[in-house]
Amino acid sequence: MLTVLPEPPEELQRFRLSPWQFQQSFLTPLKDLKRFVSTVLMPYSLEKAVLTTDEVVFEPQNVMQLVADHSIKLENCYRFTLQAEGQAGITELLETVLSNWIDFLFVPTPQSFAIYADHDEYITFYLPTNALLAEFAGRLKEAGFETAPNYLRGSSGYRWR
Repeated sequence: MLTVLPEPPEELQRFRLSPWQFQQSFLTPLKDLKRFVSTVLMPYSLEKAVLTTDEVVFEPQNVMQLVADHSIKLENCYRFTLQAEGQAGITELLETVLSNWIDFLFVPTPQSFAIYADHDEYITFYLPTNALLAEFAGRLKEAGFETAPNYLRGSSGYRWR
């Protein structure tokens, strides 16, 4: 199930203000999104995920099609917050949003990791411990996905650029 939320929920606002310190950035593999998203989500049993945008560079055609497919009207395609439920819905949402030039924050429940992706095709994963980050990043590297060396994302508390 996919729904539009009127504003980002409290857990996203809290995460923005105090993100986990352990992070690793990768290059977003636009030509291999299905396998990439599958590799990211594979070990988790997620109930839901919330995604909120910071910046949308071009009209997000794929996102517009996704919400239309779910009979949802998106009032503003440049600023929105979407919630997906169930593994299939979460996978579909993440694949779709990554396929457009969008800066966004993505936080699943249970909160096992978080993602900040940007239109420059960098995707940063946050995990609560260094050991969990090493395991997470190792799985992506083993699958052949490329890290963004020496790339550290800062946080202003409002916009992450």
